[in-house]
Amino acid sequence: MWTTGDELLRQLGALGNPHRLRIVAALRAERTYVSKLARELRISRALLQVHLRKLEAAGLVEASFEVGEDGKTLRFYELTPFSVVLTPETIAAAVPTLTTPESVQRDGEEGRT
Repeated sequence: MWTTGDELLRQLGALGNPHRLRIVAALRAERTYVSKLARELRISRALLQVHLRKLEAAGLVEASFEVGEDGKTLRFYELTPFSVVLTPETIAAAVPTLTTPESVQRDGEEGRT
């Protein structure tokens, strides 16, 4: 669960992409390593890494390293427990915690005359 408006925006931004939604769905079934996940999703490891970093920055997945049977280090990803509840009340509670520039806040207030 998010605690600030900025965290809510990071989570929503991270989930606002079809590749990342597919990653979350795949990781729901099991934690796995990057190469296997890339094969399952049929995307390049480089593209997968970009999306995994975004999900990790939002606190939705976490990575750990393990040494495989062949001695290679594998980066495993798994979901972190999260819940995004969007109601007018949760959004209203998040807004005062946003760290937006003052100019953006002023622009929003100009329309309320």
